[in-house]
Amino acid sequence: MTDTTTTAAQGYIPDPRNEAVLVWVNGNLVPKAQAMVSVFDAGFGFGDGVWEGLRLVRGRILQREAHLDRLFEGARAIALEIPQGREGINAAIDGVLAANGMSDGAHLRLMVTRGIKATANQDPRFILSGPTVVITAEYKTPRPESKAKGLTLFTSTFRTSQPDVFDLHLNSHSRLNLIQALIQAINAGADEALMLDPRGFVASCNSTNFFIVRKGALWTSTGSYSFKGITQQAVIDAARAAGITVREGDYTLAQVYAAEEAFVTGTLGGVTPVTRIDGRVIGTGVPGAMTDRIRALYEAAVYPA
Repeated sequence: MTDTTTTAAQGYIPDPRNEAVLVWVNGNLVPKAQAMVSVFDAGFGFGDGVWEGLRLVRGRILQREAHLDRLFEGARAIALEIPQGREGINAAIDGVLAANGMSDGAHLRLMVTRGIKATANQDPRFILSGPTVVITAEYKTPRPESKAKGLTLFTSTFRTSQPDVFDLHLNSHSRLNLIQALIQAINAGADEALMLDPRGFVASCNSTNFFIVRKGALWTSTGSYSFKGITQQAVIDAARAAGITVREGDYTLAQVYAAEEAFVTGTLGGVTPVTRIDGRVIGTGVPGAMTDRIRALYEAAVYPA
């Protein structure tokens, strides 16, 4: 069984049921151990594809339509047509959940690549068949230690990219610079990497969006140099609806170090507190009252009753 770290933005409690799950591969449900794609697949060889992470809570996929909007927009942006269409993808998601008997506590990954190529090269004109569409569904409960203790971040020397170099608004399979940042953070003893944009302002973490609390207001980046998270937007909307000021703008590491609280947002973990950054204690060093309030507002807004 795979071991996961005690605290990590993507950490979860291992579940033996995941060994027997069925995976949707191009219309076929196959056992996890038999779920494979070709070594000539464009996604395997070149990261040529888009993906979404989905979370199942109390019988409902959270923010399902927003995730599918982003998937299909990203596919169009890279000239990739998803043959099943939106209706077919929705049916496939429901089919995976039904086949695995899942109604709560599951995390799905929907992956679409350009497909199998005649040879391993970048040119999309060498596609033989495609796209390749895969949907995995696993039981994943975020580790409670992350919420109780808070995450530790390390500011990576790897920067997020600007849109004309690599547009992070595309939820692409190509994540190498983000993985490099995370490896650097892990080697520094942290759970997740905090990343700056090319100008030196705070952008996001390597797999989550980042917020700080200053004088009762929430601060987060504009998203110009980072992925614009769906959970991030839900938090912004819920906070503003509750009368909390949200500032989407540029800010520096110095302002982060002096923050009252910090937290990250993501599909799997929702709202997770951050208590240390670069060896510095943030606020009181324990998850704060505003973070708890924001988590409650977010869950009230997106969780089924």
